[in-house]
Amino acid sequence: MLPVAYRVVERAAQTRDAATLRLQPDRAPLRRGRPGQFYMLYARGIGEVPISISGIEDDGSLAFTIRDVGAVSRSLHSTRLGALVGVRGPFGIGWDTSSAIGHDLVIVAGGLGLAPLRPLVLELFGHRGDFGVITVIVGARGPSEFLFRDELAAWAAGGDLRVELTVDQPAADWGGPVGFVTDPLARLVLDPATTTAFLCGPEPMMRFCADLLLRDGLPAARVQLSLERNMQCGVGVCGHCQLGPLLVCRDGPVVTYATAGDLVGVREL
Repeated sequence: MLPVAYRVVERAAQTRDAATLRLQPDRAPLRRGRPGQFYMLYARGIGEVPISISGIEDDGSLAFTIRDVGAVSRSLHSTRLGALVGVRGPFGIGWDTSSAIGHDLVIVAGGLGLAPLRPLVLELFGHRGDFGVITVIVGARGPSEFLFRDELAAWAAGGDLRVELTVDQPAADWGGPVGFVTDPLARLVLDPATTTAFLCGPEPMMRFCADLLLRDGLPAARVQLSLERNMQCGVGVCGHCQLGPLLVCRDGPVVTYATAGDLVGVREL
């Protein structure tokens, strides 16, 4: 439960209000996390927030993509190089790729949802032969709101993945598709018997995407999504992240739609 000191060694602006910090352990590193898991990041004198991993390096450093949306995230977002950040974790359940071996994969990210999915995509590159066609669909409010733009371009050019980008609203500097991520997803031809989906973004987006996939015949147990709640302890004790019968920090953040589909459709939860 005690934070471990990590030092900010790199900061990369992603959008007008989001930045990726790479942190290196000041002493012994924490246990290596898995794609989809999260850590609790502590801004001294302000508080902690749960942030999913957006990068895991062999040297023990961790990357987190943080949006400036509150007091703690604002402090972390603006942290200078060399400053210390408290880190606890890793916590929770990550993306399950072992059950998807031999399948085609559909990965759908909305907005900041690409950050928790990026380590998954990078892991898939190392095991490319274990999977069939991999389609990555990424949506953003506008062209300047895409995270990891250089990487998205490299993924699209590399040929290992099919990458489709879309923006919510037309823009003068955008010649690509305009619409929600559900539009390219609806056009996708897939075999429901041999497809697994990974979704991350706003809950309405994930719900609409999951419903599309279910209508195509994909079983709810093979649709994985990452949930976000007010996680404070990280170990399932405080109860702040309760979602119906689930404690998201312990039972998630990655769950199947078979587990959480009915829950994310309830507004009060």
